[in-house]
Amino acid sequence: MLMANSGRYAQREDFTVVVQPFFRNTIIPLDSVSPPDLSFFSVDCFHFTERGHAEMAIALWNSMLEPVGQKQSYNNFAHDRSKLKCPTSENPFLFTSRNSGLQNTATVVEAGDPTVPYWAVILAVVAGVLASSVFIGVFMSRRLKKHQHGRDKATEVNLTAL
Repeated sequence: MLMANSGRYAQREDFTVVVQPFFRNTIIPLDSVSPPDLSFFSVDCFHFTERGHAEMAIALWNSMLEPVGQKQSYNNFAHDRSKLKCPTSENPFLFTSRNSGLQNTATVVEAGDPTVPYWAVILAVVAGVLASSVFIGVFMSRRLKKHQHGRDKATEVNLTAL
């Protein structure tokens, strides 16, 4: 984000850097009964499945077709291919600071995006790692208890059969 906001590439015609904030305010998708919808995540609960990658690809593409300063900062995880945007005859290009009407600014900052101190980024990363560790721990312990319960039941049935 520093490179995009530096203004270094703001006046160039052959190259630019644009922040695509489509994942900034995203929450974990929920299924019909409100627990996290794990169909978007692989077994490790961190990486995306094919479905998750498809949703992220659509969100990235749509973000590139939105003017700088008006980009959507969340992904709604609505498994719907009709939400895919297409270039229009009025705007047959990917939006940059220049073609969004921001070419005269030395630095471009997304609307409502204050400068973030470095310590806040470190704190957010540490909190994210801790939260994901807790989530994975809870998920794995539930699976282990369920598996143990199934083994206990099977042992009980075998002992009863003898």
